[in-house]
Amino acid sequence: MMYKLCDKNPSFEDYQVLHKATGWNAKGLYTYDQLYQAICNSWFSMSIYDGTALIGYGRIISDGIYQTFICDVMVHPTYQRQGIGTTVMEALLAHCKREDIKWIQLSCAKGKQLFYHKLGFVERDIDAPGMMLFYE
Repeated sequence: MMYKLCDKNPSFEDYQVLHKATGWNAKGLYTYDQLYQAICNSWFSMSIYDGTALIGYGRIISDGIYQTFICDVMVHPTYQRQGIGTTVMEALLAHCKREDIKWIQLSCAKGKQLFYHKLGFVERDIDAPGMMLFYE
């Protein structure tokens, strides 16, 4: 099948439908207005459509020089395991390469490490693990 790639953010409605279908934000930590504002503040994003239906999305937060973080890579459950996630990631990585970004970071959901390994990602050294702070 032929899908349409678009380097623009999807509409609020399309994003909300995809986001809900993936089960993200199940705890309701953020409103969809907040989530949409977050993606609108991205450095770069990639959307994939089947006709008019948003089926995949991913984005990059970056300063455009060296701090780059890929996040919110999601694929509609109906389209998973069909290469959509890989297509999204390849588009995000190609943008980084065009911009001469040399260090790309991401966090992934439990059990998704193999997907990112296939794209060349490796875990951080045990001596340099990432850290986080979470307010609930």
